[in-house]
Amino acid sequence: MPETHAPAEELTVVSTGGARLHTEVRGPADAPAVVLVHGWTCDTRFWRPLTRRLLPDHRVIAYDQRGHGRTPATPGSCSPEALADDLCAVLDAILEPGRRAVLAGHSMGAMTVVAAAGRPVLRERAAAALLCSTGVDRLAGESTVLPLRPGRARLTGQRFLLGAAVPFGPVNPVARRLVHHITLGPAATPELRDAVARMVLACPRRSRAEWGRVLAGLDLAHRAEALTLPVTLVHGSADRLTPPVHAHRLAARLPHVAGPHELPGIGHMTPVEAPDRIAEHLRALTKEHL
Repeated sequence: MPETHAPAEELTVVSTGGARLHTEVRGPADAPAVVLVHGWTCDTRFWRPLTRRLLPDHRVIAYDQRGHGRTPATPGSCSPEALADDLCAVLDAILEPGRRAVLAGHSMGAMTVVAAAGRPVLRERAAAALLCSTGVDRLAGESTVLPLRPGRARLTGQRFLLGAAVPFGPVNPVARRLVHHITLGPAATPELRDAVARMVLACPRRSRAEWGRVLAGLDLAHRAEALTLPVTLVHGSADRLTPPVHAHRLAARLPHVAGPHELPGIGHMTPVEAPDRIAEHLRALTKEHL
């Protein structure tokens, strides 16, 4: 994830609980709009490879989830409802009246889109969605980060990993190997492994833990049926955090879905491991629905 990227208009969007969401807008004002929603322990830097592939013929909007990147934490207000509140606040604040956008969510960002299903703002502002590397329930029990048989031991261990506030940094060879194992496929380059490790380990540990506890108990299965906009699902075959079983179960619940499309050998970080493929799917959605 190199540092070079198009200059952004930066602004703060205020959401519930006093959350002040750092938001970045790039691209022509009259171009098709895409709103990018990152996942757990990531931030707007995560989207740079994809943004470079969408500019200059898209208007690209990205924001830091509360407690991530340049958005301050709001302790005690982390919940699926808060995720939905923040997405709707960004859509309302950035899109002009009558404008709609295609959403792209990764991991917890895709869960954000599902959490907002049925909200009037989403119906009015979102034309379609690309959901990458995600699930909506049983996250701790079906993750394969720990090499254990399915059962109570794996569930307990992975719940602990999600919710632990222990420091994982600084960035060193051991930390890089750990982040690589959890987040990336086996073919990830050393440069990508380093960039992802730096981003993940920069997430404040208390925010990481609070959101991790939310994910450990997350169950949005009942909301998937209310996500009536067209959805494309993408997942990596080597994803340990949200294995392909999640994508197939979610696809069965969504009313209007294409996929799931599997990316062989790709891990959890699909938009940075396979940005060309993700950009193709996103461009197809904007061409069809905007």
